[in-house]
Amino acid sequence: MITILVVYHSQAGSTQRMAEAVAKGVSEVEGVCMKLKRASDATIEDLLECDGIALGTPEYFGYMSGALKDFFDRTYEEARGHVFRKPYVIFISAGNDGRGALASIEKICLGYQFKKVYDPVIARGDICNEDIERCIELGNVLAAGLDLGIY
Repeated sequence: MITILVVYHSQAGSTQRMAEAVAKGVSEVEGVCMKLKRASDATIEDLLECDGIALGTPEYFGYMSGALKDFFDRTYEEARGHVFRKPYVIFISAGNDGRGALASIEKICLGYQFKKVYDPVIARGDICNEDIERCIELGNVLAAGLDLGIY
């Protein structure tokens, strides 16, 4: 069975709403299993066992959250060489423009040698229905692409 890991950090709840929407999109694809985990709870085993990953964070000071960075720090050494071309997508809840958080995540994903498969969702300001719909689509595209063997 195909498994997608949705890893996120949320303090105020906006990124959690986005993560839940991504998870909903994943669950709409039959035959795909989804794990929704806070970054502080996600493990190297979760990363190694998944077939694709969705990464979510609020933007703090033009950067990703410390909790998501901690997930990367805790898993990088053991993941090296075992996650080559693993498909990934990103979603960000931004008070500003989200570009700094996006750039920092994409740089780290290059180090892991993940494969970016869809444009990120960056929600600027309050989360609206359009942002939620875009997150559902993000999860759906990742899941469907894996299910069809595209990624």
